[in-house]
Amino acid sequence: MANAKLDYKKEYKDLYMPKTKPSIVEVPAIRFIMVDGKGNPNDEGGEYQQAVELLYALTYTIKMSKMGASKPDGYFEYVVPPLEGLWWLNDNSHFDFTIKEKFCWTSMIRQPEFVTQKVFDWACKEIAKKKTQLDTSKARLQSYHEGLCVQMMHIGSYDDEPETTAQIDAFMKENNLQNAIDEVQPDGIVKRHHEIYLGDPRKIEPSKRKTVLRHPVKY
Repeated sequence: MANAKLDYKKEYKDLYMPKTKPSIVEVPAIRFIMVDGKGNPNDEGGEYQQAVELLYALTYTIKMSKMGASKPDGYFEYVVPPLEGLWWLNDNSHFDFTIKEKFCWTSMIRQPEFVTQKVFDWACKEIAKKKTQLDTSKARLQSYHEGLCVQMMHIGSYDDEPETTAQIDAFMKENNLQNAIDEVQPDGIVKRHHEIYLGDPRKIEPSKRKTVLRHPVKY
């Protein structure tokens, strides 16, 4: 179908729809809009929620750019990809899901291949004019290459994720894989505990939430 929208979740099921058991996946370089921050993601009106608002504002500004004179070269119809997050602790200790006030994070949304730095800069200027409460200087367009990873689908509350990550750890041990979390890549990017949020958590009861949990690994 000539007018079909690209849905990254369906087109790349190996990245977004893993089974509820661990599996190995090779993740290519993907372009994201990213926002860094610290603190409890549940704080009402806090830094994390502001970051998510900024991400969606920029993402939908780019998606709707087809309506005006600023339509990017190579634009195609697509479904906005899901929200994702990289998580770690500010003292670089073992990641503990219970001490949310010490969380550091990079919140991010995948962007279509036609989104260049020029397109991103244009979107930032549009947001600066229309939503002055949002600080676009906190956002950046960046390619992130995870490479070899182990991932699985977590169904349930975010607070129950340690049960799922324990399965990932056991799978790694069984397959002679080493954890590559916190390793610095040649481009300076640090590999982290990675979560992909399928669906809007505000509209889904915690027991039914679907989250892809992904850990970078090496042999």
